[in-house]
Amino acid sequence: MASRTTHPVLGTRALNRATLARQLLLSRAEMFAQDAVEHLLGLQAQNVKPPYFQLHARLAGFRPDELAGLMESRAVVRMVTMRSTIHMHTAHDALTLRPLVQPARDREVNYFRKGLAGVDLDRLAGRARAFVESEPRTMGELREELLREWPDADPQSLSVAARCRLPLVQVTPRGVWGRSGQVRLTTLDNWLGRSADAEAATAQPVDEVVRRYLAAFGPASVKDMQTWAGLTRLRETFERLRPGLAVFQDENGVELFDLPDAPRPDADTPAPPRFLPEFDNLLLSHADRTRVVAPEIKGRSWTGNQAHCTLLVDGFLAGLWKLEGQELTVELFGRVPKTVKDEVVTEGEKMIAAMGDPAARSDTSVRFGPINP
Repeated sequence: MASRTTHPVLGTRALNRATLARQLLLSRAEMFAQDAVEHLLGLQAQNVKPPYFQLHARLAGFRPDELAGLMESRAVVRMVTMRSTIHMHTAHDALTLRPLVQPARDREVNYFRKGLAGVDLDRLAGRARAFVESEPRTMGELREELLREWPDADPQSLSVAARCRLPLVQVTPRGVWGRSGQVRLTTLDNWLGRSADAEAATAQPVDEVVRRYLAAFGPASVKDMQTWAGLTRLRETFERLRPGLAVFQDENGVELFDLPDAPRPDADTPAPPRFLPEFDNLLLSHADRTRVVAPEIKGRSWTGNQAHCTLLVDGFLAGLWKLEGQELTVELFGRVPKTVKDEVVTEGEKMIAAMGDPAARSDTSVRFGPINP
């Protein structure tokens, strides 16, 4: 939405540097993994490894075992929250952010009503809760259980209804670095050993979440935050907070909000190369993504519905990468100076040392060439 009044203009590079600073991507932060997960309002976790690579790109001295330990101690969990996608959250954020987006999950069920004819959703939620709390279950097992009571219902619709109505968490060892396991589900409160009482299930005040979003992704428009959260009708909240926020506009006149004391580095601040995994929230959490993705390369980080791992150069999307064992392949979208290419190699070697497979028989190497989907 274009602003009707004149506010200071933030150009694309200024927005880029501000966002990178909030995302801990201008320089690696001296921060514990749990604090980073909280600051970033969660990590996209559609696949197992991306949260680990997200933190490697952002934290000084990060090692996968730190985050794996948080998963095993249940200090962080994997569950469906923002945009109906799997995120890794701290236990507190999982308990309080899921209720915030619950109305969106309830609306999602409505898209499947045709396959749920005759199904009492409250009864479904109760039966599903009892089943997964008796022991963690696969989604297939949960569908079979629900089909016993509603044999004429659509199986996928039943599983979607259960996932939307209940805060289901993926239990370990799923998601633990270096281990593997089927996706098995139980309820969040059961996994954390807490009762689903009113206090535990209370959503964070939306005003607080707006401020936290701006701290991690700002400056941002109302539509940007709605894209991140998968929610609508947040304009009223921003208007209520307006007196305490800084207000800018982008080069197209779209109104942007920010915390007054949040970092907004100079547009010429150096931004080192960073290797980001597929589904990194930096690339998914704004309606207008030109602050990171130039219009001429829009869509190049995807093939069909498959997201690729991405490379930032000078703060912007500049290529793709693939790590296999100790071999890193980098595909650049265009030419870069040799000095920058050398920086990419150095950063890639750091990632291999920290995140590569030490059991791989190949020698460590970084090569430039096309990425095979």
